[in-house]
Amino acid sequence: MSIALITLVCILGGALLGLFLGMLLPEHHLSNDSRDTVKLGAGLVATMAALVLGLLVGSAKSSFDAMDNGITEIGARTIMLDRALADYGPETKDLREMLRGTLSSVMEDIWPEEQITPARLEIVEQSAQMGGIQRAIRGLAPLNDTQRQLQSQALQISGDLARVRWHMFEQRTKSLPTTLLVVLVFWLAMLFASFGLFAPRNATVVTVLSIAALSVAGALFIILEMNSTLDGIIKVSSAPLHKALDLLGK
Repeated sequence: MSIALITLVCILGGALLGLFLGMLLPEHHLSNDSRDTVKLGAGLVATMAALVLGLLVGSAKSSFDAMDNGITEIGARTIMLDRALADYGPETKDLREMLRGTLSSVMEDIWPEEQITPARLEIVEQSAQMGGIQRAIRGLAPLNDTQRQLQSQALQISGDLARVRWHMFEQRTKSLPTTLLVVLVFWLAMLFASFGLFAPRNATVVTVLSIAALSVAGALFIILEMNSTLDGIIKVSSAPLHKALDLLGK
């Protein structure tokens, strides 16, 4: 939110600077030849800014979809692990309860406002829980080939779960390069300054430029929100994990 507000202020500042310079510059600086040159420069900057914004939108959408798919995969693999443990026998009851508690702690960490568990657990603590589940699975003493097969299946699924969760953690810590954001905001500010340079000084122009600046800042806000897939206003849905939680232990 703060970055979007800074962007909005910079773009509006650029537009107002253009309007102010338009009143101060000598007439020959605002001739038709000057206007054409400024338009060419503004068109080039606008094209570069549009390309960068398009790339950022595509990257943010990819990150959001990857995290959403990861959440769905965690839910599906958790159900598969619970089913394998249930088929193993009643001796895995405590293990299944541990699995349910681990899933609840993951959901509380990502969606704390839903208050699924009493307290939040950090990613390292959650991973320790998953490691405990894997050790408990290895500690099972299968009595027949069916149980040995189920034990091997449970170990594979739990390993996949741990891998997906660490991948999600890495995705969560990704951020857009600061230099790229600074350059993009500079381009946009200069672009709006060129708009204001030759524009009439009236309320309609100021309103249109303000709405355009707000729209661009809003686009950058959406990009930043979608890039932070587990934080902020735009989050991935918790529905897959809720469905998995409802099915565990049954």
